[in-house]
Amino acid sequence: MTKMTILPEYIFLTKGVGHHREKLASFEAALRNAGIAAFNLVRVSSILPPHCKKITRKRGLEMLTPGQVVFVVMSDNATNEPHRLISASIGVAIPKDSSHYGYLSEYHSFGEREKKAGDYAEDLAAQMLATTLGVRFDPDASYDERKEIWRISGGIVCTQNITQSAIGDKRGRWTSVVAAAVLIPDK
Repeated sequence: MTKMTILPEYIFLTKGVGHHREKLASFEAALRNAGIAAFNLVRVSSILPPHCKKITRKRGLEMLTPGQVVFVVMSDNATNEPHRLISASIGVAIPKDSSHYGYLSEYHSFGEREKKAGDYAEDLAAQMLATTLGVRFDPDASYDERKEIWRISGGIVCTQNITQSAIGDKRGRWTSVVAAAVLIPDK
């Protein structure tokens, strides 16, 4: 029997926001805004595969076919409460040694602006990677202090995030936000 292995070789980040009187249609609009509504999305957990190359959203979308099954690490949030601030974020932590896996984190919140939610998601991904690399850090230290420790350790080469925030529609229609890391295997 042949063993089937699906190992993504490319990743791109995307985000979107949508509004509609129906919650599902609002989510669909957010996926359209993110450029990923035409795919059958399968949510997966938070491992960034070894040697996975980050590419642009444009290049990633060109590699996909409508209807294709596509693996994503996705965060989403929605509200129909007027003027309520919502956010969805994906954090990324890439190890210096590309033969080691990295981490992706999903985070969503209410009442946090993009910067705060994005920093938190990025910090989550970096914490998960740091613990697998044996990098010691104080979990009670500030995010900036931990970033400095990770930089000094040399184990984490890059952290980043993609975050979408929005304020709930003033008329009470549903507002949805999504952030996603789209994983693409080599064809």
